[in-house]
Amino acid sequence: MLDGAPQNGGSRNGAGFVLYVEGPGDRGILRAWAHRLLPRSAHHVFERVVILGGRQPARALEHFAGAAHTGPGARGLCVLDRDDDGAGPPSGPEGLEFFTWSRRHIESYLLVPAALRRALRGGAEEARLDRVLRDLLPAPADEEAHRKLDAKRLLGPRGPLARALGRPPSLARIAQATREDEHHPDVHALFGLLRGALGCAEPAHPQRG
Repeated sequence: MLDGAPQNGGSRNGAGFVLYVEGPGDRGILRAWAHRLLPRSAHHVFERVVILGGRQPARALEHFAGAAHTGPGARGLCVLDRDDDGAGPPSGPEGLEFFTWSRRHIESYLLVPAALRRALRGGAEEARLDRVLRDLLPAPADEEAHRKLDAKRLLGPRGPLARALGRPPSLARIAQATREDEHHPDVHALFGLLRGALGCAEPAHPQRG
């Protein structure tokens, strides 16, 4: 049974929309990004979230095809890590779209130095944090290095950043600290799909601080 079965109810914009994600951490990151990138409609996105339990697009296909709420006009979006298995997403039924990150993991899009400093500096001496980030992160313009980097391990509770700081980093806090103009084009592309799936023309309203 899939975790996070869609709830009843809904709204005019979000009715019949289902968001499929690999795990609860992905949901937390997307929810934090939505705070800035989809502020008025974020609650519609997260009314119906299905946790797949890993990179399992076939489970999204099965759920979308069989769920009672996916009648005519229903929409779904399945967000997948790229990983390294070489397999692209399957073709979905009408209304179900697949989005695969060009980088390895969703966590790769949290590796924004300025956002990391804003989120993490409270518990670490600033110069030390700068050294850690300089040692661990590829150059911002080196997209190939970012594509290959295992950001899930780097940001994990036992990863090198946690060891250097003496505590695991909060991924949701990093996501919340990332400003609209600091997001990678992939993130903006995903939220464009979300706006289209919800049928809303809401522009981003970045919140500073």
